[in-house]
Amino acid sequence: MKNIFTLSFLLVFTTLLLLFSGAATAQSSSAAGEPHILPMQERAKVIDSWLEYRLDNLVPELMRREGIDMWVLIAREYNEDPVLLTMLPATWQSSRRTTILVFFDPGNGQPVERLAVARYNIGFFETQWFVDEEPDQWKRLGEVIAERNPRRIGINVSEHFALADGLSFTDYSLLMANLDEAFHPRVVSAENLSVGWLETRTPQEIAVYRQVSRIAHAIIEEGLSEAVITPGVTTTSDVQWWFRERIRERKLTAWFHPTVQVIRAQQDEHSGDFSGSYDLNVIQPGDIVHMDLGITYLRLSTDTQRNAYVLRPGETEVPQDLRYALAVGNRLQDILTAEFVTGRTGNEILAAALQKARAEGIQATIYTHPLGFHGHGAGPTIGLWDQQGGVPGSGDYPLYPNTAHSIELNAEVFIPSWNRSIRVMLEENALFDGERVYYIDGRMTEFYVIPRQ
Repeated sequence: MKNIFTLSFLLVFTTLLLLFSGAATAQSSSAAGEPHILPMQERAKVIDSWLEYRLDNLVPELMRREGIDMWVLIAREYNEDPVLLTMLPATWQSSRRTTILVFFDPGNGQPVERLAVARYNIGFFETQWFVDEEPDQWKRLGEVIAERNPRRIGINVSEHFALADGLSFTDYSLLMANLDEAFHPRVVSAENLSVGWLETRTPQEIAVYRQVSRIAHAIIEEGLSEAVITPGVTTTSDVQWWFRERIRERKLTAWFHPTVQVIRAQQDEHSGDFSGSYDLNVIQPGDIVHMDLGITYLRLSTDTQRNAYVLRPGETEVPQDLRYALAVGNRLQDILTAEFVTGRTGNEILAAALQKARAEGIQATIYTHPLGFHGHGAGPTIGLWDQQGGVPGSGDYPLYPNTAHSIELNAEVFIPSWNRSIRVMLEENALFDGERVYYIDGRMTEFYVIPRQ
């Protein structure tokens, strides 16, 4: 897939031109030091530009990589295949009626054909179903397939990846009922093809992902400050809802409800079980305030956990043992990202990182996941908080270049001044270019301080 990812000046320039073309009409906050966010109409132009490039370039490369010469995606309105949803134009909020998209690779270096079997043209897909010629949509789909005589017909069914398992039982049954029996043995899972489509980031997306992350970081930094938090008054729930409101004010979406918790000396040590909810607390001096937040902008998602320290009266900086604990968490991040090697599975990366962490005396828990169209994206799972021995299925998927990952983990560190251990929980967004991992917009190496000094 080398040709796709030759990051040409023209491609990036075109994307950035679209990205900033709405600056004159947008309610720009750049003068206030906040990252620029496009108005909705300009976002649609960028999304559709990216989508056309992905369909023209990424789909053929992935189909050939996986040896699938026909890919059939089917969904009904409000019951969409997650992959099909990412192929709809920006102005479509859902599919319409029964939406069927088909890709066919005729081979011999010819372009991949792209068509719809639907009542309408769909974005970059022209329909090949005309009711006056054949009123039965499913029969027409069977004809489209037979006319092209594919060797392997990929459909979105998957045991291990929910995002690649979007074909409903009803639609599968109708497909098979209208497909000549000679083609039934040619129907295969398009699991790896679907995952490849979802996980691969194009040059245009990579160029802009830093801005997406920077917007999230700006919201987090404001939320973990005296602009929002009054120690002794503000609750963790107050901050959670402030994040929700602030995200909506910026005309963005949160893909999960933000969480905010406090870590303090008087608490019992964490059991390591993350299945329960956090207690409601009033934020007090001496607390660590930990948060988890994810936004989606231009169809790209972020997922970030960061920490603030609330100064006690007379303090001017974070206590040294807490700073040391954060440094241990940063070291664990370095250990993990050093194990990212193209072709390694998520389980292999997890095992190698945990072994090195143990050798350095770090009590580590790693639960890193892919990132992109979805916050918990498709691709290699690198541990779950309750599965540190590996994750069957999604953990066996290999690492590919040009993929984004949420580097999520924690290190348990003893804090002498508190006479207890804490879990330093970190989550930062990063890209793997095939050779190295780099953080999209930096990482937290120092606590935010409340109030700022």
